[in-house]
Amino acid sequence: MTSTRDAVSVPASEQPDTFDSLDPRNGQVIASYPRHTPEQVGEVVARARRASRWWNDLGFDGRARKLAAWRQLLDRRRDELAAVVSRETGKPLDDARIEGILALDHLHWAAKNAAKVLGPRNAAAGLLMVNHKASVEYPPMGVVGVLGPWNYPVFTPMGSIVYALAAGNTVVFKPSELTPGVGKWLVDSFAEAVGEDAVFQLITGEGETGAALCRAGVDKVAFTGSTATAKKVMATCAETLTPVLVECGGKDALLVDADADLDDAAAAVVWGAMSNAGQTCVGVERVYVVDAVAEDLLDRVAARAATIAPGGAPDAHYGPITMPSQLGVISGQIDDALSRGGRAVVGGRDSVRAPYVEPVVLADVPEDSSAVTDETFGPTVVVNRVRDIDEAVDHANASRYGLGASVFAKSRGHEVARRLRAGMVSVNGVIAFAGIPSLPFGGVGDSGFGRIHGVDGLREFTRPLAISERRFRSVNVMTFDRPGWVVKVLAVLVSVLYGRRR
Repeated sequence: MTSTRDAVSVPASEQPDTFDSLDPRNGQVIASYPRHTPEQVGEVVARARRASRWWNDLGFDGRARKLAAWRQLLDRRRDELAAVVSRETGKPLDDARIEGILALDHLHWAAKNAAKVLGPRNAAAGLLMVNHKASVEYPPMGVVGVLGPWNYPVFTPMGSIVYALAAGNTVVFKPSELTPGVGKWLVDSFAEAVGEDAVFQLITGEGETGAALCRAGVDKVAFTGSTATAKKVMATCAETLTPVLVECGGKDALLVDADADLDDAAAAVVWGAMSNAGQTCVGVERVYVVDAVAEDLLDRVAARAATIAPGGAPDAHYGPITMPSQLGVISGQIDDALSRGGRAVVGGRDSVRAPYVEPVVLADVPEDSSAVTDETFGPTVVVNRVRDIDEAVDHANASRYGLGASVFAKSRGHEVARRLRAGMVSVNGVIAFAGIPSLPFGGVGDSGFGRIHGVDGLREFTRPLAISERRFRSVNVMTFDRPGWVVKVLAVLVSVLYGRRR
């Protein structure tokens, strides 16, 4: 989920040439960054285009060596990066460190597996074209534009950046206007490790700069943010038929069956809902628990949530709400839930104390309440009881979102997971799929389309190239000179091979 900071709308021509990055814990200015103009964005993309030939010509092995050098630098300076992340997002240092650790794992996987996944492969030509050799290659698209979010400013955009780079593309990165310092640090560290500053470049600014990137002639745009902003990005890219990958928000559900380990489930609910101040697209926002164990689970969730508190210290459980406007969304959803018969088991209306929100656990909330239907992006969670796991699946799938989900069950976990309308599901765990580099990451519905991570994530940044090559002469049907009997013979052959029931 992304958005510009709260401000009165000012025409682009009247805006200053720079904007400030702020510490969300106290509002202090960290640094100022340029608002790149469309002309400047075009120049950056042109540099990336010129560098793309060199980067692609390195081949998989050459790129893997360059990416390994970057990975080693990131590992050596992970605490430095974590400090930048913590300063711009307000999240605790350990949470910022986890982002860097996960990004290293994905960087290693993408560089190691790119050749195997994207190298040329033979395909079956079939009986009718037996005189041809068929093969598929996956050349890079060229220049990829990445529009990153602020909630996980390292891990999330790196899921596009490193896979695009490993596939042979150059990348132009526009981080969120709330976390430009993180983007600059990543780009600078790449140039230091690789010795080339045009392969991975930075542009900074707000929505106008992002729109300029979409119009600058990149070969694909990878976007992470809100559904509303994704629609604007898609509309802009449609002007030039630039393909897009969009990973939007979610209203992820966690389902608890009667045979679940309730301690594990409760721990997953609280961490999935409250970590990073709830500002996680695949965080837990809805819980559906079968009636037989509902009170027991709710008691365990409440006991755990009551021990969690936000703060600005490096060792706090979680930090502030990074985007001030989100405080109103969180307050509105809590008010709507309570005014319509829901009950606050932990916290309530007074839990919103800018810039922090204390844990809020709501129960018995109507399914058409905004707390159930709309993404919250705060440390709140709704726990509703259901008759059985089938009703839980129905409620989970009723959302217009379809990003991630979790199932806690001893006997039917995998079965239930397969029935959920989501891109990823963790069984007896929460958000585990995001930490497995080989698994694709993405959603359906209002959660977007396309995939990062894994085999799908590498191929997302390539253009499949099919090649047929004649091996020897035979009767050619692709000519006006073909004999008259050829089609009749082919028709009989096809009927014999494929027209019978088998």
